[in-house]
Amino acid sequence: MAGEREREVYNINRVLAGWEVEAFEPSFHLCCKDETSSSRHAILLACLLWTIIRNTSTLTIRCNPYDKQALLNFKHRLSDPSHILSSWSTQHDCCQWKGVTCHNITSRVTQLTLPCSTTLPSYRDRVDKSHCLTGSIYLSLLLLELQFITYLNLRNNDFLAIQFHYSLHSQDSHNNLSVATTPLPPQSLNFATLRHLDLSHNENLAINSLQWLSNMSSLEFLDLSYIDLYKETNWLQLVTTLHSLSTLFMQSCELQDMSSSLQYANFTALEVLDLSANEFNSELPKWLFNLNCSITGLDFSSSSLEGPVPKALSNFRQLEFLDLADNNLDGPLPYCLGEFQVLQLLNLGINMFSGSIPTNLGNLSSLTYLDVSSNHLSGMVSEENFVKLSKLKTLWIYSSPPLIFDFDSHWIPPFQLEELGISFAGPNIPVWLYTQISIEGLHIEESSFETNGKFWNFVSRMTSELSLRGNSIDGNLTNVLLNATVIRLSSTGLKGSLPRLSPNVVIVDLSNNSLSGDISPLLCDQKILNEKTSLVYLDISMNHLSGGLTNCWKNWKSVVHVNLGSNNLIGHIPTSMGLLSNLTSLHLHQNKLYGEIPSSLQNCHSTDL
Repeated sequence: MAGEREREVYNINRVLAGWEVEAFEPSFHLCCKDETSSSRHAILLACLLWTIIRNTSTLTIRCNPYDKQALLNFKHRLSDPSHILSSWSTQHDCCQWKGVTCHNITSRVTQLTLPCSTTLPSYRDRVDKSHCLTGSIYLSLLLLELQFITYLNLRNNDFLAIQFHYSLHSQDSHNNLSVATTPLPPQSLNFATLRHLDLSHNENLAINSLQWLSNMSSLEFLDLSYIDLYKETNWLQLVTTLHSLSTLFMQSCELQDMSSSLQYANFTALEVLDLSANEFNSELPKWLFNLNCSITGLDFSSSSLEGPVPKALSNFRQLEFLDLADNNLDGPLPYCLGEFQVLQLLNLGINMFSGSIPTNLGNLSSLTYLDVSSNHLSGMVSEENFVKLSKLKTLWIYSSPPLIFDFDSHWIPPFQLEELGISFAGPNIPVWLYTQISIEGLHIEESSFETNGKFWNFVSRMTSELSLRGNSIDGNLTNVLLNATVIRLSSTGLKGSLPRLSPNVVIVDLSNNSLSGDISPLLCDQKILNEKTSLVYLDISMNHLSGGLTNCWKNWKSVVHVNLGSNNLIGHIPTSMGLLSNLTSLHLHQNKLYGEIPSSLQNCHSTDL
């Protein structure tokens, strides 16, 4: 019985691989006596399902030995410093190994998912990848040996090279070895099963040629973001050979030429295209607007684009997100955008667009993210610009000089924002701002205004980021509680004593203001010190602060950077500063401090006294 079941599984594998089947085992033919029907393929499938069901109670399918050896070969070719692949043992079924997915019926390996998990760095640290997989990716060997793989994800590791050697490998099951045999020419290889390939965020990986992509005729998803492709000048022609490709991410790949004068690019299934953070130094390419496919997402942000947006943009009525931010695009904002009814994200910020904001943008009822900030826009903004934006969650609408707001004082927006970036003319804060009870991040730029208790109570509810830097603010911070994770209030002219900080605060910059008094309200608040604090970055330099350095530093052990320079602080440097075990940068210059520097500060690598 065991031999019969193995032969049936073998036949199932052949059918799923699309091979011709001339004869099945006798048990299968019991179901398939009538082969004269015109629906032979339907009968074949039905018989296949019958066979699977018949064996469900008796057949236990384990990892295919060829696939198991292929995975072990992959493991041996790379470096695994933190033993991520420790579960890859010959003593266990490889379908249970970390990152391995097998087919529910055949148990052939279909997916390999091994992205590296890293934590976001602090304000000055780099991402730590010392625990990630590294070495070379022998891609051709892996795909040759895993004949049924459809999904490969090696994202965010630290691979240093990609090898595409065209050698056929055979398996020696007796000696458990993979033996290289006859080299194969590139054109004879076909990795048609692979549909998803993600090698992105391997920042130390450089690829000189993408010629191997032509062997992946069924590829639907490709992400090469943050891989150096500087030497591959023919990238566009190569990716257009992938006729099934629907999603292409090539962000920050050092690309410089996207053939902007080319009239047509042979994308036939493309839906999402991300070429952001490259150095094209050209206009938007002509081929982009002649694509014979339904584009739903475009990202060309930070790609050194210039010139106006062609009117042919109106061809993309199915766009769900469009990001052209941080370029040198000019001319008016495209009026046709107001007719893109399924558009959810529109980012045109940090460009050179001029003129007014089209009022028909207020008709985009699906929009959740709108950014037209940092352009040369002018004119008036009123309720009409937002009339149907009920789903809007993020709005960036500041410019210099500020736009003129003409809102009714009783207007209540149709949206509840989570993040707002705004600038406005005049001393009064827009009244509708206080209706935003869900807001977590507030950024006010290039404005001059007065504050009162209502405003500070409002901003104390910010939990993500509060940025008011660079404004001219007539306000007092005394007894104000700030709760945002990131607080940027530098160069605003704020007065009073230092505010209080919640344990949630990680970065706070209050530099270059007119704050006075001692630093105790900020550092010695007992209500705060009873909880674990998260502060990493503290800058209160260039103010009028006085008094001693306080002895409350022992409660702020998470601090990495402290800048108290250019104040009127006096006295000794307290020994409790030496308890700041994470401190790497301390600035106490231009004060009236005296005495010896505590030896406990010897581990501080960057000190400015």
